[in-house]
Amino acid sequence: MRKKTRSKTGWWIAGIILVAIAVGTYSLWGQASKTDPSPIIGKWQRSDGGYMLELSEAGPDGQIKAAYFNPRPINVGNAQWKVQDNQLEVFVELRDVHYPGSTYTLDYDPNTDQLAGFYFQAVQRKNFPVRFVRTK
Repeated sequence: MRKKTRSKTGWWIAGIILVAIAVGTYSLWGQASKTDPSPIIGKWQRSDGGYMLELSEAGPDGQIKAAYFNPRPINVGNAQWKVQDNQLEVFVELRDVHYPGSTYTLDYDPNTDQLAGFYFQAVQRKNFPVRFVRTK
């Protein structure tokens, strides 16, 4: 009789573990489905000049392909996207002559279809507010 009790207890524990795994998997899957980077894909022009940012190929791992022009191409060292506090964000790090680690940290505003945030100018070590409007 005692053996059956242990067996039932084992099944209960296994069942609880399976439910916990299922809930965790569903939570992660549900979260991933809310992180759609497609609104930031496109060509963007900075509102205060001819600076252009082109975003494409956003992966589920947070990586995104970015190209930056002023007006000639500037090397992009790193580009990522994420959703934080229900806000779609993009981060772009420039690595080129006169751009030694300058960065853009931008939030997507769906109401205006714009990217807005800050440009960190690495040489001056200063942040400047910036806004990009979609060109395509």
